[in-house]
Amino acid sequence: MDGGVNHVQPAPDAPAKRRLRILLSAYACEPDKGSEPGIGWRWALGLARAGHEVWVITRTNNAGAIEHALAGRRDAGPQFVYYDLPRWASGWKRGARGVRTYYILWQWGAYRLARRLCRNTRFDVVHHITFGVFRHPSFMAFLGVPFVFGPVGGGEAAPRELRATFPLHGRVIDGARDVANWMVRIDPLMAAVYRRSSAILCKTGETRDAIPARYRGKCRVQLEVGIDDPGERSIQPHTREDGRFRILYVGRLVYLNGVHLALAALARLRRTHPQATLTVIGSGPDEAWLRRAARRLGADEAVTWIPWLERAAVMRAYAGHDAFLFPSLHDSSGNAVLEALASGLPVVCIATGGPAVLADASCAFLVPPGKPGETVEALAAALARLADDNVLARSMFEAAVLRARQQFSWDRQVARMEQLYRSALPAPPARGAEATR
Repeated sequence: MDGGVNHVQPAPDAPAKRRLRILLSAYACEPDKGSEPGIGWRWALGLARAGHEVWVITRTNNAGAIEHALAGRRDAGPQFVYYDLPRWASGWKRGARGVRTYYILWQWGAYRLARRLCRNTRFDVVHHITFGVFRHPSFMAFLGVPFVFGPVGGGEAAPRELRATFPLHGRVIDGARDVANWMVRIDPLMAAVYRRSSAILCKTGETRDAIPARYRGKCRVQLEVGIDDPGERSIQPHTREDGRFRILYVGRLVYLNGVHLALAALARLRRTHPQATLTVIGSGPDEAWLRRAARRLGADEAVTWIPWLERAAVMRAYAGHDAFLFPSLHDSSGNAVLEALASGLPVVCIATGGPAVLADASCAFLVPPGKPGETVEALAAALARLADDNVLARSMFEAAVLRARQQFSWDRQVARMEQLYRSALPAPPARGAEATR
């Protein structure tokens, strides 16, 4: 035994042999990217590697990076078809409202392109991948082909008691978001999309519950993220040679990710564990507000702020810390949580959104949301347990790696999607029915 974790991932469910012809709608799709662009790319690549014929409609703006990534590949990769709005419309993407307008118009143009493709190519299934928001329509539902919508998120809401900790603009934004989510109940376009969907994939149970009740029978909770199979690579737990307890946060610096709660938990923890530190990797519009909060709490000397790192450097950062703190209040996915688990980091998070789907009690402390003081106290107490109990920390390290590999490898995720596609296909005609034709 070398002290590391080297579990063998069980084989995913074996898919049926028939090759499927799949049309993906992926507005965001770029190699070597995180968030939505990376999701579009990874699903296209994963389904093609599984042996299916994959066509992808994405933005012309993504073409350069995609063609560069595909150059020199020996295997049959996805086939990409590009579409964008006229250049004069590019200014609409500035600001939240403009992006939504541009995106919906792009969806309409991509649908018209898809109709032309369907005249010459018979697709088994059409799948909308990105953007993954349950209140944004996909006109691909109107192609008359079995249609899979999602995984989509956005139905999550910040707990009411914790909204008092938001800056003013955060309370306004979340209030407007609540209204937009409620409007889905009476939106005739979204109703038409849901009605025509063969399956609706929801990133979280909260999003499933935000979809009108009459369509929930089509809903299934499934996250869109995955990790690469590390093969035989052994992962070692971090060794605290200098006695410091190192905590890590990775993500955007926005109010909804709860970094202000992480800073308050750090300040509380340092009363009993003065050697505890927090590394914050990320940037965002609320960085100045968060830095002021760190100073006000007297924790600024224990916080290292790193605005941006390449992905390889971020992955190395996971390995150099003892715990991952991610108190997001309505994150639909939580890809950083999955990366942390895959690196063996025990997670401390709020029991809501995507992180609560990714992690369980074997590898994470899922803190129930409550009053601000109670929530901060619970976050700090969870961190203290990890700092004090090496046996517990080691057990959670092993469970984190095992859960990430077994439940969220890309092979496993693709196998689940293949199974869903096949369940969405119309049943083949009986042999007797074929003989009478």
